[in-house]
Amino acid sequence: MRTDLHRHLDTPLAAVRNLGILAHVDAGKTTLTERILYLTGTTHKRGEVHDGTTVTDFDPQERDRGITIFAAAVSCSWDAHRINLIDTPGHVDFSDEVARSLRVLDGAVAVFDAVAGVEPQSEAVWRQADRYGVQRIAFVNKLDRAGADLDTAVESIRERLHPAPLVVQLPIGSEAGFTGVVDLPRMRSLVWPEGRDTVEEGPVPEALRDAAEGRRRQLEEAVAELHPGALEEFCAEGTLSARTLTAALRDLTRSGDGVVVLCGSAYRNRGIEPLLDAVVAYLPSPRDVPAVRGTWDGGEQERFADPAAPFAALVFKVNGTAMGRLTYLRVYSGTIGKGETVWDSGTGRTERIGRILRVQADRHAPLERAVAGDIVAVVGLKSARAGSTLCAPGAPLVLEPPTVADPVVSVAVEAVGSAEAELLVSALTRLVEEDPSLVVRTDPETGQLVLSGMGELHLEVAVEKIRLAQGLDVRVGRPRVAYRETVVRGVSGLVHRHVKQDGGAGEFAHVVLDVEPLEDVPGDGDGDGGATRFAFRSTVVGGRVPQEYVRALEAGCRDALADGPLGGHPVTGVRVVLTDGATHPKDSSERAFRTAGRFALREALRACAMVLLEPVADVTVTVPDDAVGGVLGDLAARRGQVSGSVARAGVVVITATVPLVELFGYATRLRSRTRGRGVFTARPAGYAPAPSTAASGTVTR
Repeated sequence: MRTDLHRHLDTPLAAVRNLGILAHVDAGKTTLTERILYLTGTTHKRGEVHDGTTVTDFDPQERDRGITIFAAAVSCSWDAHRINLIDTPGHVDFSDEVARSLRVLDGAVAVFDAVAGVEPQSEAVWRQADRYGVQRIAFVNKLDRAGADLDTAVESIRERLHPAPLVVQLPIGSEAGFTGVVDLPRMRSLVWPEGRDTVEEGPVPEALRDAAEGRRRQLEEAVAELHPGALEEFCAEGTLSARTLTAALRDLTRSGDGVVVLCGSAYRNRGIEPLLDAVVAYLPSPRDVPAVRGTWDGGEQERFADPAAPFAALVFKVNGTAMGRLTYLRVYSGTIGKGETVWDSGTGRTERIGRILRVQADRHAPLERAVAGDIVAVVGLKSARAGSTLCAPGAPLVLEPPTVADPVVSVAVEAVGSAEAELLVSALTRLVEEDPSLVVRTDPETGQLVLSGMGELHLEVAVEKIRLAQGLDVRVGRPRVAYRETVVRGVSGLVHRHVKQDGGAGEFAHVVLDVEPLEDVPGDGDGDGGATRFAFRSTVVGGRVPQEYVRALEAGCRDALADGPLGGHPVTGVRVVLTDGATHPKDSSERAFRTAGRFALREALRACAMVLLEPVADVTVTVPDDAVGGVLGDLAARRGQVSGSVARAGVVVITATVPLVELFGYATRLRSRTRGRGVFTARPAGYAPAPSTAASGTVTR
């Protein structure tokens, strides 16, 4: 079924699939992507992660580390359908890269390890896909591994992700003897003989017929419970036809009520053809998803996936390459050609499209135009950033950008030579343009440049990228985590009077504030205790403080949240209530009330009982059973709170919550304690009270 991609550049929208490959690190995402590219004829040699020959992991750091760091887009064709595919990172430090990709995708293949089942980052990316409404099918990979069990993996999907798993295949053989699958909807066998790339189709093996019929019956019953049309046929006929079953599985996938589960071994090239068939059959085209919603001039607008509609696209990635600055975008509506002008609704600037490229990881094919449903890269844009909306100048629109998480780890960076200092600033600026989850600032006390990101590995990769791309010798300080401060006991009736009279127009503002802890209710942040959660309201009546002054007062209070009284860290979890106030007929102004808000809240916070918060992470440690004692002791020494442990075939999986600052260097320590056999993963879990010794920004053990 190999097809030529270039024959399908004008593929109808109904035959386009925009999907991502999602999974925990080392579940086999990149290997699966490589097999898809090989099987569809896009490449003519199978790339291997361990050999550093993969198409999508083309960056030197990815090949050295053996993990996906940067989301890579590729295109291929299967059964007269064009598939735009993004291979996403699996490491938690690069979850923002996953979020930016999910924002522009319609569907996804979630990959799970047949031994480990649902792992921490598998669950995290699944929740991200929920947030962006991305429809999914599941692929249980590595069925050829010792200890692989499809049923156990499916049960972990049911328990931890909570969709109804609809298993459409039965493995033929197990572990090293895994050779194929029974396709339950069509009741046929698909076998991949050793050493051959082609699949052999045949009847269900006699030894598996009873099991296959039982599994088919379970699938029919599960689908009938969820799908009214299937239930009607099931009650009337006592069974479901392959056509009805396929249609019902498609509807359940697109409604999110069920997830189709397939299985195979990407490394051994088994199970890829039916997975591609499932992508085409079950995942949506751009026409099958709701119209994208945007805003302009206070009103909401919809743009349908129509090449004739006004042009609208969202930028999700920016990358500097040898051929220039590449801006990756998803076209939601309309058509754009090279040389045409687009409008960046965020900056209010018009820009010209120099070239349009079909992306094949680090290789590109020129296009004359891009239409609704396309994922392409363009050359020539100077100011567009990830999250920017590009639209037709005569049809302005702002699309919701991907969310960007607050950074949790920081390091000081400086150039070794003074002559390279300006080059370092320029390199950091470009780095932040390409990765919005990185933040660069200047420490007001030391004058050092501080680079902040999502984790130790994230910052390590960013600094190494500067060294490799720019040839700069960069010194890096010890990582520091992003602390927060919060109120545990507030104050009532704090009176602040701001009066300024120095010859010109005066300033006057009189306010009375109550300050109290804010529970987990809707605020500015995401409720995890780490973002700036803040609520403000006024109970003043009778017009004693005009509304415009109340808004200015609130803005001043927000200004005061930037640095708390314990150690100058941002303040979160605060509610401020304006209970009384007074104005002057001449000297009161919005500026005066904003200044009053800033100083009043600072004064109030000094009077409140405050506590320091530190970021914590949910950690999963997999160790040999003979090393459990030492690992548990080490976690306790790192202030870890162990929440559980599960024994699996000679290893123990320990789950714990550990302060992020205590995880610096943990990978090396774990390898030492387990003779290289232990591994761990961590993902952010919000904030928790920190010991008082952390107020200066470091914790000692």
